Amino acid sequence: MERTPPLKPLLLLDLDGVLRSFPPLPGHVAEAAFEPALLHRAVTGRISDEQWRREVGAGFAATPGEVVVEALALVRAARQRCFVALLTNATTRLEADLALLGLDGEFDAVFSSARLGLAKPDSAVFRRVLDELGYETAVFCDDSAENAAAARTAGLDGVHVPDTAALRTALAVRGLIPATVLVILPDRDEAEELAASLLAGGWEPCAVHRDMLAGEDDAEDVDWVIELTTAPDGSPASAHRAELDDLAERHDGFTDDG
Repeated sequence: MERTPPLKPLLLLDLDGVLRSFPPLPGHVAEAAFEPALLHRAVTGRISDEQWRREVGAGFAATPGEVVVEALALVRAARQRCFVALLTNATTRLEADLALLGLDGEFDAVFSSARLGLAKPDSAVFRRVLDELGYETAVFCDDSAENAAAARTAGLDGVHVPDTAALRTALAVRGLIPATVLVILPDRDEAEELAASLLAGGWEPCAVHRDMLAGEDDAEDVDWVIELTTAPDGSPASAHRAELDDLAERHDGFTDDG
């Protein structure tokens, strides 16, 4: 029977270095923990997380790390348009870590290398996940250039995202998050002057809207919103969020998603 095509595009995301960060390990601990043969056994489930840490020795305590808050906001935005799955090289404690971090409800599916018995950059792991989800391809974002390249070899749109700004750009240019950014300023004249300058520079549509603050009765207590959807190079405005954040801050304002 022919499979029905999925309705939403598939976005696969790495965890560590993209959505989760850790403080640096002491050099001797990192060298032992990430010795290739030992690490491969840990992330393919051949040994448990506890066994891995015992082999590394003292100083390698279990910790769930920290959520990269801005990246999580991007995941939430992408889930409005995509089926978002985690595909990560992880040990047997991944599920516990996700629960501790409050991330266990943030994905439509979770694929752990320790459960699959396969780890990136093995191209077979990508085909396995696509087959399980019923997709022919996907966008895959990873902070490892090697893993992104392996995904492309497997027929995915593999994207190297070394930081959150790169992740935002990758999602924006592929239409996986909204294109529009709102630049919000407190002064009408300044907003209209900035909008005119942006329009002359090639930004669109540069429309200025009056936005009364919620719950306020005073008509003077309003913000002025400049709507930007397309950058001068034709890319989505959301791919240039850092630039627009700086611009808004220079005018005593801030940005928001459109």
